Amino acid sequence: MIVVGAGPTGLLLAGDLAAAGVPVTLVEKRPRGISNLSRAFALHARSLEQLDARGLADELEAVGQPLSDIRFLQRVSVRLDTLPSRFQHVLVLPQYEVEKALERRGSAAGVRFAYDTEVAGLRQDADGVTLRVRGADGEPGEMRAAYVVGADGLHSAVRRAIGQPFPGRSVIRSVVLADVLLEEQPEQVLNAAAGGDAFALIVPFGDGYHRVVCWHRRREVPDSAPLALDEVREITRSAFGRDYGMREARWLSRFHSDERQAPAYRVGRVFLAGDAAHVHSPAGGQGMNTGLQDAANLSWKLVAVLHGHAGPALLDTYQSERHPVGRSVLRSSGGILRLAMAERPWTLALRAVLIAAFGRVGLLRRRAIGQVTGIGYAYAAPRGAHPLTGRRIPDVALASGRLYEALRGGRFVLITPEEYTADGRGDRLAVEHWASGRRTTVLVRPDGYVAWAAETPDAARLEEALVSWTGRS
Repeated sequence: MIVVGAGPTGLLLAGDLAAAGVPVTLVEKRPRGISNLSRAFALHARSLEQLDARGLADELEAVGQPLSDIRFLQRVSVRLDTLPSRFQHVLVLPQYEVEKALERRGSAAGVRFAYDTEVAGLRQDADGVTLRVRGADGEPGEMRAAYVVGADGLHSAVRRAIGQPFPGRSVIRSVVLADVLLEEQPEQVLNAAAGGDAFALIVPFGDGYHRVVCWHRRREVPDSAPLALDEVREITRSAFGRDYGMREARWLSRFHSDERQAPAYRVGRVFLAGDAAHVHSPAGGQGMNTGLQDAANLSWKLVAVLHGHAGPALLDTYQSERHPVGRSVLRSSGGILRLAMAERPWTLALRAVLIAAFGRVGLLRRRAIGQVTGIGYAYAAPRGAHPLTGRRIPDVALASGRLYEALRGGRFVLITPEEYTADGRGDRLAVEHWASGRRTTVLVRPDGYVAWAAETPDAARLEEALVSWTGRS
């Protein structure tokens, strides 16, 4: 296997493959070493659950800052302490901390890293993919693999190489990012405000610095335009009415925000994941999180096919399951952005109505929180399937401990009230029992979604389901 792009998406995917015994090379055009220039700054509950299933969540919780109360536009308070998850918060930490943890995991599992290596093109045939690359010295070379995953971001060389379009548009230009020290602490832990033509978001990193994301409607300049701390102060004052004594920026950057999605996440033996497949506004902090979920969905399917436990048709479900989620994230993040930047009377009125409804209507609030945190997404189930099929399963208590600890082997988990021995399937199936007296039999996929469930299955039905999902013993 070859994975292109050593961001969070590519690192998680490559680590999963290597941990399952699949030889994998991770190609990255940057020199070795994790960049500390980071746009993403938040891990939501569903991503933390996936990282928990890989034994990484606790170490990231130790270096990040959990926030269970988020304030939007200084008017809406979103509380996360009732989430049906072990992680009832959003964890604020720089993307590079996530990358460090995932790189350590990948290295320990045997991922081969090819830094300073740029993709120059590819060709694929019935048996595999040949990737054309250029090293730091400019010398051309080739790599060969059964499958290639492009997780190489907005300007994906893999996406261009397979001729996949990236339709969409730029929604805002000259978004300003800065990591700064503040003399005064904001009233809330996470703050977002809009005033006049300005919008600003302030988030603490927990190390004394705060991330400021801000934008001014009347100041759209190229990403390459010089940026000074005075500009960040001015936009923040326009949005909040104050700059909190902003000083000493350790990082300043501009970027533009696009809304784009590739029509196909799979072309033959080549897949797209993360920002190579979809990009959207930073509103809601869903970018890195959506990419991590892409990787978690695709990795176990590739493992099953490469080890001969499933047919290639399983790989088609990556498109059918993740493309609708990417489309939904584009809509929800775009909606948050447009609400924040409303300026016309009718859009301001609509914002007021929606904010009031968010506070009063529990179903609307739960649905919005489920989308942003990722725990509200489910995958389509066959007609007549058990109601749990396709749904995310929380970290339920098992007789031996927690479900997400049982998922750490990258295997399916069969939770059953009956005795069952995974003879011949121990490499891909763990058998567990409920800590309670529950009688439902549930087969949990390695990514924490229910593959199959039944209330009182007989031995034949259970074996049929296991063969279908995990292969023959």
